[in-house]
Amino acid sequence: MRSRDYGPDVLARSGRVRPAAPPSVEAVPGLVAEDAATGFCGAVIEVEAGGVVLEDRHGRRRAFPLAAGAFLLDGRTVTLTRPVRSAPAAPARTASGSVAVPGQPARVARASRIYVEGLHDAALVERVWGDDLRLEGVVVESLDGVDDLPALVAAFQPGPRRRLGVLVDHLVAGSKESRIAASVTSPYVLVTGHPYVDIWQAVKPSSVGIAAWPQVPRGQPWKDGVCRALGVAEPADMWRRVLGSVRSYTDVEAGLLGAVERLIDFVTVPAGDGDDEHGAKYHAKHGAEHRAEYGEGHDRGHERGRV
Repeated sequence: MRSRDYGPDVLARSGRVRPAAPPSVEAVPGLVAEDAATGFCGAVIEVEAGGVVLEDRHGRRRAFPLAAGAFLLDGRTVTLTRPVRSAPAAPARTASGSVAVPGQPARVARASRIYVEGLHDAALVERVWGDDLRLEGVVVESLDGVDDLPALVAAFQPGPRRRLGVLVDHLVAGSKESRIAASVTSPYVLVTGHPYVDIWQAVKPSSVGIAAWPQVPRGQPWKDGVCRALGVAEPADMWRRVLGSVRSYTDVEAGLLGAVERLIDFVTVPAGDGDDEHGAKYHAKHGAEHRAEYGEGHDRGHERGRV
């Protein structure tokens, strides 16, 4: 007798429909479910390896295996599953890379200060480190020029509770800036700087949308030369473009990062702490992220030290 070929799906040919698999529901704490076999109904207390513990309204607890279709939820057959643990949300970061503290009020201003050369320097420091400076209670002020540094130090009268940090543009060996910085002798003054001709150069060209900062012949005003090379009419227009391109420390060159962070360390040291400790506090919040981005050398900056 020949066998009859019914095809691959006998149930489909006969009109019978396979039952759908019961939906899966995460067994989150507090979910009320009923064990279909015993009728025990209770809230999920905990989920163990392969099982769930339910507690009824009398406080009785029973453990059940997480079998397919073994539970009822509002009368529907379901399969309880272990909850999927979501990865913890990464903490919010400030523009400088430190952990943000939402709602934290600004600290009362310290007597210590940071001075930078010019309004553009101050605006860029505020752009990247503003949140940190407010939390630390550090005020940033503008220095008209490095020539005024000795007079500033004399008028400021720095001391253990009144430290002075100064950020100098184009602080390189043999420069006028380095000679003036070396004339300051107070142990409560820290002068750091960056190697760039102008603070604009401390912003990465890629962030600004240019291949590189133009080379400006000596003797020409640097900002004017840059604007001519890039086809920008006014330095004010170019500065708005430069500042607007900075969203975080990743848009800033390492030479500026290290210099500013050492100043923040220095002026936030509690009175009486050893001078060698001034790098620990602020760098502890930034070192790992910035070293990963820039390498080990970035945090040394271009320091001419406590001179």
